[in-house]
Amino acid sequence: MSQATFTRFDESTAEDWAIIDAHFQTYQNDASRRVLEHLLRLKGDNHGYPVDRYEHCLQTATRALRDGADEEMVVCALLHDIGDDLAPANHADIAAGILAPFVDPLNVWMIRHHELFQGYHYREFYGQDPNAREAYRDHPAYERTVYFCDRWDQVAFDPSYDTLPLSHFTPMVERIFSRPPFGENLTVKETS
Repeated sequence: MSQATFTRFDESTAEDWAIIDAHFQTYQNDASRRVLEHLLRLKGDNHGYPVDRYEHCLQTATRALRDGADEEMVVCALLHDIGDDLAPANHADIAAGILAPFVDPLNVWMIRHHELFQGYHYREFYGQDPNAREAYRDHPAYERTVYFCDRWDQVAFDPSYDTLPLSHFTPMVERIFSRPPFGENLTVKETS
């Protein structure tokens, strides 16, 4: 593939941006593979938990699937802690950012806030308010976030649980990440 020729944006042409867009489309079409490769980086990283972060993500997704969640929610469950490798202190923001172009904004909100909502089960041990999530009671995603945390996430640390393998979820991730990202309808207009 060819490359753009500008050295500054203010010197770029429509032809340059058409080249860049072609590269972007190819790269974007491979997003699911890169996301799944990054999920694999959580293997062996248990932070002292009974299972590693990879197993925890698979187990959360398995529980969501078996509970009848739709495919988008299952993918959210699978990827909810993907940011742990890069930014443990704000991993939920990383996961939400990865998912945001492809899933319902209420699910993005759920992933972004899952750590705070999860704290209902342990914040007291840190001298913090376990009911901090109540500040969001009127938010449209409140109930789904409570459900996500209480039914699937906080119980997904069982080493003996019969967790489904990543290969079971791979087609789901591929379908979700093959959706057009929000804003993709921007196209470069060719000049004559």
